Amino acid sequence: MFRSWVNAAAMAAVIVLSGAAGGAQGQTAPQVTSQTPPLSAYGAAPSIENIELSPSGDRIARITVVGEERAVLVSDFNTGEALFRARIGDTKVRDLTWIGEKRILVVTSQTRGIPLIGIPRTELYFGLIVDLEKRKMVQVLDRTENVISVLYGPAMVRRVDQDAALYVRGVAVGWESSSDLYRIDLTTGRGRSVAPMNYEIKDHVLDGGGQVIAMGKYVERRGRWTLMLPRANRSSFREDWSVDTPIDTPDLMGMGRSQRTIVISAMRPDLAGTTGASEDGYTLFEVNVDTGEWSRLPFDTHPDFMIRHPVTRLLIGAGWVEEDGVHYEFIEPVSAQRWASIERAFAGKRPKLVSWNDDMDQVIIFTDVGESGLYQIVDFQRGKADILAEAYPAIPDDQVGAIRFIEYEAADGLEIPGYLTLPPGVTEPKSLPLVVLPHGGPAAQDTIGFDWWSQALASRGYAVLQPNFRGSTGYGLDFMEAGYGEWGRKMQTDLSDGVRWLAAQGVINPSRVCIVGASYGGYAAMAGVTIDKGVYRCAVAVAGLSDLRRFVNWSARQESRANSQTIRYWNRFMGVDKLNDRGLDALSPAHLAAGVDSPLLLIHGRDDTVVPIEQSRVMADAMRRAGKPIELIELTGEDHWLSRAETRQKMLAETVRFLEVNNPVH
Repeated sequence: MFRSWVNAAAMAAVIVLSGAAGGAQGQTAPQVTSQTPPLSAYGAAPSIENIELSPSGDRIARITVVGEERAVLVSDFNTGEALFRARIGDTKVRDLTWIGEKRILVVTSQTRGIPLIGIPRTELYFGLIVDLEKRKMVQVLDRTENVISVLYGPAMVRRVDQDAALYVRGVAVGWESSSDLYRIDLTTGRGRSVAPMNYEIKDHVLDGGGQVIAMGKYVERRGRWTLMLPRANRSSFREDWSVDTPIDTPDLMGMGRSQRTIVISAMRPDLAGTTGASEDGYTLFEVNVDTGEWSRLPFDTHPDFMIRHPVTRLLIGAGWVEEDGVHYEFIEPVSAQRWASIERAFAGKRPKLVSWNDDMDQVIIFTDVGESGLYQIVDFQRGKADILAEAYPAIPDDQVGAIRFIEYEAADGLEIPGYLTLPPGVTEPKSLPLVVLPHGGPAAQDTIGFDWWSQALASRGYAVLQPNFRGSTGYGLDFMEAGYGEWGRKMQTDLSDGVRWLAAQGVINPSRVCIVGASYGGYAAMAGVTIDKGVYRCAVAVAGLSDLRRFVNWSARQESRANSQTIRYWNRFMGVDKLNDRGLDALSPAHLAAGVDSPLLLIHGRDDTVVPIEQSRVMADAMRRAGKPIELIELTGEDHWLSRAETRQKMLAETVRFLEVNNPVH
């Protein structure tokens, strides 16, 4: 499934628009001045990509970025002295984790395939152990017999015998392929198999000592998911509960509140009192792995993620996203009290928890409400907070556009939530030019937080609409299911209904609207000038789908099966029942190129393994055959998520150039 890499824009105020906005005194689009940051400031990688406190809290590790070069930097918290620095290079860094006090795990990724063992070109993840004392780095699973040095799933750190241990799953090759769990030698990177697993084991839970206490098994061809729990002797596993679920499988979410319980998100209407317990149809349960007893967890809402004690890894809280940002609920008294004091100190900022030490008396938080992103460390012993770093230091607070939460009715009466980002300095908008920026997914959502893309467009004088159209997550199961079968249909008109609503409010000029998007949003951009015509003056599609049938067939070839969970997912959203359904052609912009009535720009990374660049090339060819003008810009070395600053900056520059030609601000 597509993951949205379009987060929501920065929020200086959350205001639901009602009635005319601004009237005769409203503000039109401002001019770009010498104080406006250059587009390159928005497209650049954040100056800090990851930052983590060591277990003692005496050290801080961070991934710093200069251009495309990344480095791991470790400093002394008390003195600020730089203790260690090592160049990572221009690789893509995905995670940073302390392994005890002396080592750090850096997770990177590369776009590549391994033809020898049948792995197609995809995004592969690698682990690098940084030894601060020996000042060297070793690769995880290096020199492990018959195992490739690729991470199969997330790496997990545990405390074993008063020392830190690292566990990862690896891909074994040979006569019998497997994906066992390995404990890693932190000195050499070599792995030792500690739990046999096959590829039907999609997930597992480790206790505090590194023992597997639960597994999730999924037989894809049957669409059957099974919870596996230890037998009484704890040396093998038994089937505890199974469910037929062709697409939406339960999720194992780690340990519960004790070492012998796990957390699982699942639909269990068969358990008394759980029907309708959560708005999305799922309930969060705690399961005792020895007795098999299921019970509901005591959260007031259905959380999006869990929060765990830094030492025991036991469940102590959870968090979820609302229109005004991330909310937290703690079920452990000390952390609840401390987080409450942080929220009081940063009222209105919706701080995000980034990292804390073992004693939980030092906490790194991140805020991006009304600012471009600020990391601070809260020290409860000293009773103060210190600034650690700015995410985008070249973008000052007064150049961050305000965002307004909006809700409007779609044509069929469904309420559509979304966000409107205004140009910096505009408080009473009137007749602004608009860019509609739909998110990827489509099962994703835009949320509050600084977004480099929408802020870049707003900085050039455009209002930016980010609708959470039907099919988006975060608004309940009914809202998501309303999007099933609605590609190019109601999911598309949800966007143009937002344009019409803003025009009726007097906020935007309906004759000066363009649509820009990536991934599913790229499809929506192309559909805006082929299916839902007459709304947009121009469209920019980044990494978008143009031929739905061709894309689903490609996905089936990638997985070497026609009836996979992924294919079932696409069929459900696109509204077909089988592979190669020609009914998708009527929803495919590449088959409708002759009817394009507005300028179109296509941008695509050549290393995209989620939506192949073929999708943009097919659209460009169709436009040329139809005698329509088309621009196609291919980004060398770029993936689906625009991970490289240089090509991200190029995308922004080309997008703004195209908008200013076809939909000038003034």
